[in-house]
Amino acid sequence: MSVRYFDGCPNWRVAETRLREVLRELGSSAVEVELERVETSEQAEAVAFRGSPTVLVDGEDLFLDEAAPVGLMCRIYATPDGLQGAPSVEQLRQVLAR
Repeated sequence: MSVRYFDGCPNWRVAETRLREVLRELGSSAVEVELERVETSEQAEAVAFRGSPTVLVDGEDLFLDEAAPVGLMCRIYATPDGLQGAPSVEQLRQVLAR
């Protein structure tokens, strides 16, 4: 499991915190969360990086929007509480419970 991010976007820290919270709730606190920094536009293209933060399980983007552009930018998530820079705890809980 990993959080892919770039340094220009602070929202990855929120995503990481929420992800670890949900893993604890699900009894999976031993699951390692890797942080994957994307440093260049070329690297973003190579990994199809659709913005920071991106939450991945086994390399799969849990909130993939194929229409979203690829590049070094902050990602926006539609949450029950409106647009946010990271998925909500409830959204993470739902996708990880599958």
